[in-house]
Amino acid sequence: MATGTVTEVNAQSKDRLRAVDLAATAGISVQQVRNYVEAGVLPPVRRTESGYRIFTSEHARALRVARRLAEGHGWGRTREIMAAVHQGDLPTALAALDGGHAELDRERAEIRRVLGAFETVLASPTARGPRRGLRVGEVAALVGARTPQLRLWEQRGLLRPGRTPGTNYRVYDESELRAAQVVALLRRGAYPFEIIAAVLAELRTTGSAQRVRAELARREQELHARSLRRLRGSAALHDYLHQRGQPVPSGDLVG
Repeated sequence: MATGTVTEVNAQSKDRLRAVDLAATAGISVQQVRNYVEAGVLPPVRRTESGYRIFTSEHARALRVARRLAEGHGWGRTREIMAAVHQGDLPTALAALDGGHAELDRERAEIRRVLGAFETVLASPTARGPRRGLRVGEVAALVGARTPQLRLWEQRGLLRPGRTPGTNYRVYDESELRAAQVVALLRRGAYPFEIIAAVLAELRTTGSAQRVRAELARREQELHARSLRRLRGSAALHDYLHQRGQPVPSGDLVG
């Protein structure tokens, strides 16, 4: 056997990993490694003459990249991205990656819109009614809406009036009067029902202005952290593509 051939064989032998060794590097089971191969998360494997799978440093590198991607994008999108990469379908991989970042952008915009709507609500005076429950017509007059509008908002789940025993008339307590005022105010500001529902959910869940602000701020910080994790995953994928020799147009940034 030629010297060069012997050297090549020895190098290939040193680069081989057992499935159990590959699994140990990521703290997963051998079955999970097999599942990743079948799902395309890892590159295709060759087999020995006796049928054993041959793993290499390339599989270990792919596993590290996949786990970094999953930290930011979740395993569902990671499987889609890595499978596309290993099939040589870069456009599909990039589209899935971009979809993840677009989701964060939409979430960030929604938080800002909810916060803006909430600040509008806080700046408005609170409607006051008698301590007894109010009928729908009385509430409509107090918040500057029509009774059919209040019924529509109830159908959409925005309002939750009680009912009087026997007559089944709608009765609004103080909290529902405030909810009706919030809906009326935000609808006049052209806020969509989805944002209004989010504002009401925050008010009903937290109960105080300070806690709503704190909760929205916490969500925004979580979003920033997720965005950084996705950025790290995108950077790892970019390096992986270059290491595999897959063409990435110069000047293009992945993620």
